[in-house]
Amino acid sequence: MKHLINTADFDTDEILTLFERAKRFKEGYINPTLEGQLIITIFFENSTRTRSSFEVAAKRLGAEVVSLDVAKSSSSKGETLFDTAANLDAMDPAAIIVRHQNAGVPEILSGYVTCPIVNGGDGAHAHPTQALLDLFTIMEQFPDPRGKRIAIVGDIKNSRVANSNIELLSRFGLEITLVAPPHFMPRIDAYRKTHYLDEILDEVDIIMSLRTQTERHTNQIYASLKDYATDFCITAERIGDRDIMLMHPGPVNRNIDIDDAMLADPRCKVLEQVKNGVFVRMAVLEHLIA
Repeated sequence: MKHLINTADFDTDEILTLFERAKRFKEGYINPTLEGQLIITIFFENSTRTRSSFEVAAKRLGAEVVSLDVAKSSSSKGETLFDTAANLDAMDPAAIIVRHQNAGVPEILSGYVTCPIVNGGDGAHAHPTQALLDLFTIMEQFPDPRGKRIAIVGDIKNSRVANSNIELLSRFGLEITLVAPPHFMPRIDAYRKTHYLDEILDEVDIIMSLRTQTERHTNQIYASLKDYATDFCITAERIGDRDIMLMHPGPVNRNIDIDDAMLADPRCKVLEQVKNGVFVRMAVLEHLIA
């Protein structure tokens, strides 16, 4: 049985096939290949874009979706994750999409079910469908991304999006630079690193800004997010007229991660990422189930 826990679960050929399918969906092709199938979403951590994107994707493919309200579920009464998974699996779903604040939970649950598990984000570990939709969005602008230079900027150490993108984008030949203050920089030696955003602006084709993961910080690091923004906010003044594609997985802290002017700039692809997320997740669900 195939699960999607990490981006490495799909090989390069599978991903390119997924992207061809997502492209067809984006062009308007709809085929209810999952009609009559049940998909369960269980999000132990808050989500707007990912959860709704998966649900829209499933419904466009004809599937029925049941979203478990964790606050009202038996897990809030002491039921173990494993019992929750076993009970959901007994309902014979075609797939279970799970998000959890702890890294490793989707992989553990995959051993307790008889259907595909899709990781909707686990702790600071992985967010594979976000990385897939990010690469799909990049390849719309750069069909051959090999050699393109991308700066991943912000709270990289605590970002599951960064982890998944680093694996996936490097596999497709993008050259990655990590840009972060020292306390947000991961201990990864394979990539160029810098603490200074301005020094790489003339060298990159793409900037991927990340949200500061304050909920994952054990101690307050900056006196305020405005202090962080002084050094790392992507502003119109900072970018100028450079031909740089700007991305962000959301939610965007306006004028902290990216300023209002750049969010309204045509070089910013944040809403295009959201749109593409539905089509890529349609392709993923179809691939795993149908």
